[in-house]
Amino acid sequence: MTSSMASGTGIATVHATAGVLDCWFPSPRLGEDMSASIPTVSTTTVQGMFSLRHETKSLKIDLDQPPTSVEDAYLRLHLLSHRLCPPRTINLDGLFAILPNVVWTTQGPFPVEGFDEVRAQMRNQGGLTVLAVDKIPRMVDYVVPRGVRIGDADRVRLGAYLGEGTTVMHEGFVNFNAGTLGTSMVEGRISAGVVVGEGSDVGGGASIMGTLSGGGTEMVTIGERCLLGAQSGLGISLGDDCIVEAGLYVTAGTKITLPDGAIVKGSELSGQSNWLYLRDSITGQVKALPRGERTVTLNTQLHRN
Repeated sequence: MTSSMASGTGIATVHATAGVLDCWFPSPRLGEDMSASIPTVSTTTVQGMFSLRHETKSLKIDLDQPPTSVEDAYLRLHLLSHRLCPPRTINLDGLFAILPNVVWTTQGPFPVEGFDEVRAQMRNQGGLTVLAVDKIPRMVDYVVPRGVRIGDADRVRLGAYLGEGTTVMHEGFVNFNAGTLGTSMVEGRISAGVVVGEGSDVGGGASIMGTLSGGGTEMVTIGERCLLGAQSGLGISLGDDCIVEAGLYVTAGTKITLPDGAIVKGSELSGQSNWLYLRDSITGQVKALPRGERTVTLNTQLHRN
C-alpha cells in the first residue's frame, strides 16, 4: 500500500445493456486497504421495467494511474468533492472516455437510448424532470461539503473542490478537478483544472481558462486575495494580491505596458504577485501597475457559513 492508494464502497446504478450509469461513494478514503473486507455484492431493483438495478461496488485504486472503469472515475470525483484530494493531484486521464452520457432526472439516472419510453411510462407515475444530459452530474446529489453555500446546484459539478467558507453565487460555475482552497466568492466561471486561493473573488461573469492560453498545457492558478472584476477574463496565472479590472481579458499573448514603458506579453507576468491589470480608457493600452502592499479583503459576514 502506498500513499497514492484510495478505496471506497459505493452504490452503483446499473442498466442491463448500458452498464454502470453512476456510483455514489458516501465515505471514500485515502490509503486504506479493503482487500480483506470486500462485502458481498447485493442487488436491488430500482426501476424494474427499465432494467435498472443497484449494486454495491468496493474498490481499491491507485490515484497515480488513470481510471479504468466508471466506478473508478466516480471514486476519484468523490475524493475531490469530499476535499480529500486537492484539484490536479490525482490522475484523471481518459475520464471522459470512460464515463457514459447519462440522462439525469429527478427520478435518478437513465441511459440516453430508450429514454422516450422512460418518459412515457413515468408520465403515468407522476412524471419526472430532466435535469441534464451529461457525463458528470451535479455535485450536491452526491456530496454536500461542510461550510459552503451554493446558489444554484446545477452549476457545480461532481469533482469540484470547494474550500470551507466558499460561496458560489447563482451565476457562478465550478467544473470538476477545479475549485477553491479556502474562503472565496465565486460569481464567475472556474474551468476544469483551475485552482483559486484563499480570500479571492471571481466577479460576476468573469471567466478563467483551464490552461494557459495560447495552446499551453500549464494549468491556470489564482493566488490568495485576488479579485477578478465583473466580466473580466484570464488566461494566465495570478500570484497573490492581484486585481483584474472589470471587463478586461488578459491572455498569454496580451501586450501589456509596464510602468517603465516596456511592453511584455501576459505570459511573462504569469504567476507574479501584486499587479493591477487595467485598460487605459484613453489609449486603449492594457497596463500592469504595481499594487504595493495592498490586499483584497472579503466581507467576512458573507462567508460565515
